[in-house]
Amino acid sequence: MDITYSSFDEMPSPEVLDEIIKLHFHVFGESDDLKGRMKGKPKLRIDIALDDTAVVGYKIGYALNREQFYSWLGGVHDGYRSRGIAFALMGNQHKHAKDCGYRTVQTQTKNKWRSMLVLNIKNGFDVIGTFTDSKGEPRIMLEKKL
Repeated sequence: MDITYSSFDEMPSPEVLDEIIKLHFHVFGESDDLKGRMKGKPKLRIDIALDDTAVVGYKIGYALNREQFYSWLGGVHDGYRSRGIAFALMGNQHKHAKDCGYRTVQTQTKNKWRSMLVLNIKNGFDVIGTFTDSKGEPRIMLEKKL
């Protein structure tokens, strides 16, 4: 199995987008008009991991402002976890953000997604706060200096 990586600075082809949406649904159990939500994000960046033509991982982010990049959504198919794919996608995203002049990357996660929380902390993120979202779930805010 050779995993390859690709990136998009705009909406990908409909075929790739459909693969991302299917994977998002597989990972999170919902897709909540992901395509429409992506279209409204400034300076959208999409990084994907491919096994042949199948999208097995993705990381989506966008500009918060000139200095801050927001790492928004990401996931890896459960059949491909523990192979360094999430780590590689994060590295690709952060390199892009740094190369574009962003000074920090911000993200949010939920306590129930422990593997993502641990990955973020292992990769230099600091917890900068917490809040309760509109659904009453606690969220953890993290930031990394680039």
